[in-house]
Amino acid sequence: MKNDKKIQEMSILEQNLQNILFQKQAFELELDETNSALKEIEMAGDEIFKIIGQLMIKTEKSKIKKELLEKQKILDVRIKSFEKQETYLREKIDGIREELTASLKE
Repeated sequence: MKNDKKIQEMSILEQNLQNILFQKQAFELELDETNSALKEIEMAGDEIFKIIGQLMIKTEKSKIKKELLEKQKILDVRIKSFEKQETYLREKIDGIREELTASLKE
């Protein structure tokens, strides 16, 4: 009976880990896009346009660069947070797996 609860707990933790990995991957993709946009801005001339909804609006290069750098910082923080959660869940899952293995050997 105790093993059933441990297996159920491990299953829930694995689902949580999977969700975190998907979210982390989405933020990593967004960070890659942001980094790419920053590189393009460096190579671009003085005329920069930003898409807002269905509109393309001319904006200042320094303003858009500042926005992208801020977004980059926020994404980095979120990714690091997901990495901490991922590490915690992996350790917890490994601990439960070891407990189950030990109890099955008894």
